[in-house]
Formats: sequence, structure tokens, C-alpha cells
Amino acid sequence: MMSAQDFAGFTSETFAFLRGLAANNNKTWFDAHRVEYQRFYVEPALAFVSELGPRLKQIAPDVQFEPRINGSLFRVNRDVRFALDKTPYKPHIDLWFWYGAGKGWDKPGFFLRLLPEELIVGAGLHKFTPSQLTAYREALSGPSGAELAELLGSIGTVGRYAMGEPELAKLPRGIAMPVEREGLARRTSLHAMYQGPVPPQAAASGFVDWCLALYRDLAPINEWLVEAAVQ
Repeated sequence: MMSAQDFAGFTSETFAFLRGLAANNNKTWFDAHRVEYQRFYVEPALAFVSELGPRLKQIAPDVQFEPRINGSLFRVNRDVRFALDKTPYKPHIDLWFWYGAGKGWDKPGFFLRLLPEELIVGAGLHKFTPSQLTAYREALSGPSGAELAELLGSIGTVGRYAMGEPELAKLPRGIAMPVEREGLARRTSLHAMYQGPVPPQAAASGFVDWCLALYRDLAPINEWLVEAAVQ
């Protein structure tokens, strides 16, 4: 495996592998390209995690990371049991740095998805569990709700981050919420992200610094979620 100091960016071979996998999403092609998968997908991804993780903890001391497959690097194999998409592999790299004992998407954290032509870098919680949603709305209705609205407003003024529309069209009955926070109360997830073309920095070691700058902007979302006991 590559060590932390070996991370030198995701090379053109990484993106060639991802494009090839997208165009030939089958076991025969994948088995024939396992060497490229290991060298240009797994190794640089784990090297990136090894270098980014300790520096990310300087921003968020409680964040967890593991430079291994099924740790911070999600498996390339797709779970097709309940998915509409039955292709066996994910033609992108998914990385996850989380809070708490487990690493599931039901934890606040920092995420990165690298696709052949697109990069997504963000922070927050992907989908509230029922108990998390209750805790979120309780916090949102009180003084900390005003703090969340303010910090999301400040993140929004940066102009490079998106949150998407609330998942619910209407606020469920029986929920008392200040009018100005009803949009937030209609959310069943809370995260913000950069989504755009892969920047030139991705091909060099400076990609770690580039991502850290985004995570520094977005870290307050995770801090609010942790303080609100939504974890």
C-alpha cells in the first residue's frame, strides 16, 4: 500500500479506469483490470485518506477515519439486492470520515465522491433516522435552531456550496416551528456540498489542501449536529 507521503494526486490513469468501468460495468472487464483497480483506485484513495485524516482531525478532533477498504474507502462493489441499478460496480470513489462508533451514512461526517468528470465534497448527515429526526426538529425549534439558520446562511454566502431542496413538501402536522425555519424542518437530511468539475488540483498532492479548505468551511454543520445530539 502507498504511504501517506506517497499521495501525489489522482492521476490520468485513475480517471481512465473510472471511465472504463463506467463503460464496461461487468465482472469480466473488472477481473481483467484488477491491477489497474488496485494501483490507480485503491492505492491513491488510501494514501489520500492517510494524509487527509490526521489533518482533518485538526479541524474536527472527534472525526474518525480508517485508511482501508470498508473503512474510509467504500467498496467498489454495489449492493444490488434492493437497488434499481443492478450494475455490479460503482464507477466512482467514495470516501467517508465520520463521527461516532459506526461509519454508516446515519452519522455526521465529511464525504468525498470522485467521478470521471465530477467531484462532490461535503459535510453533514445523509439521512436522519426517526430518532435523529426527532432530535433535529427539537433542536431546530429552540435557540440552537437560530444558530443553525445563521451558520447555513454564512455558508451559503460563500457561493460554492449547495444544499438541495427540502425532501418534504409540507411540514408534518403537530410540529411547532418558527416560520423562518419551516424549510429546515422539512428536511430529512442535513448536508451541504461542493459539486462541480474535477479541479486541476485533484491530480497533485495539493488536492489535500484544496479539500481541507472546503471541509473547514463546512465543519460547523457537523459541529451543530453533534451538539444537537443528532448522531
